[in-house]
Amino acid sequence: MKKFVSLQDMEFTAAQIASFINGKIIGDENASISGVSPIENAEKGQLSFVSQEKFADYIFSSDASVIIVSEKFVKEGDYKSTLILVEDAYLSFQVLMNLYQQMREEKKSGIEQPSTISDSAILGEEVYIGAHTYISEKVKIGKSTQIYPQVYIGKNVKIGENCIIYSGARVYDFCVIGDNCIIHSNTVIGSDGFGFQPTNDGYQKIPQLGNVVLENNVEIGSNCSIDRGTIGSTIIGEGTKIDNLIQIAHNVKIGKNNVIAAQAGIAGSTVIGDWNMIGGQTGIVGHIKIGSQVRIQAQSGVNASVNDGETLYGSPAISAGDYRRNYVHFRNLTEIVKRISELEKKSKESSND
Repeated sequence: MKKFVSLQDMEFTAAQIASFINGKIIGDENASISGVSPIENAEKGQLSFVSQEKFADYIFSSDASVIIVSEKFVKEGDYKSTLILVEDAYLSFQVLMNLYQQMREEKKSGIEQPSTISDSAILGEEVYIGAHTYISEKVKIGKSTQIYPQVYIGKNVKIGENCIIYSGARVYDFCVIGDNCIIHSNTVIGSDGFGFQPTNDGYQKIPQLGNVVLENNVEIGSNCSIDRGTIGSTIIGEGTKIDNLIQIAHNVKIGKNNVIAAQAGIAGSTVIGDWNMIGGQTGIVGHIKIGSQVRIQAQSGVNASVNDGETLYGSPAISAGDYRRNYVHFRNLTEIVKRISELEKKSKESSND
């Protein structure tokens, strides 16, 4: 099994790489690479990086031809590899990978057949529509957007520029997608909210008449469901990134630059601020407000509003520090109960005496 990524017939020198990321070279500026690899497995001809102290010793021992290194980890000594010094190696490596992705990916355009596109739909310049895709009436699709095969776009949907919608995604009627958004396979945008009214004859479905709005630079992972508002919009704020297998209910409003990990669920009408980090398998009840710069640890259950800057853990979620301190006692709860029982017994015996 390969432990590196080939750059597919592309070759770069240390000098070229340094010019992309404004790095300083220690060693041979003509050292060349044609692949990338984690530092633990890197070999000659490969590029790697060191951004954490626990990997710093690899700077001396690695066989990688070129290593991007955060300046703070560089010490005096002899290096087998050519080093490129930067302020933040991880960020610089990401910049390189983005550049490489742009070089590697050939952006498609045109309409593949068979596909169905309403006469009233408006397609921008250089749009790509994959085979077996259905574009409904009065849809507007912005310039350079890529819609891969077997996608469904409902009536009156608006999609901005430079978006990517991968195969199998569904965007229901009246939803709005901003510029530079990515929607991965099998995600549904605008499904009905879970709204039912109990009656004597059973549960009566409440019509879901709103939509979903994805602001600019939003990315939604695969197999997610984002429900339309009952009335009004479910909103995913600019720059927010949502992992795979996530459920977001009707009329939820999520602010800017949030990250939400896999299998989280957010119930209806909850409002979430900006720059929050929500761990995997977190459950959040409806009709509460979560502030900004909040961190919620994985598998937490949030059942009350949260102030700005809090870190929560557990179910029901409490301050992460309190949870960890209390958990020490919880682990010893059987022994603590036993000791209390013994003390109570001794107290009764003393009273009888």
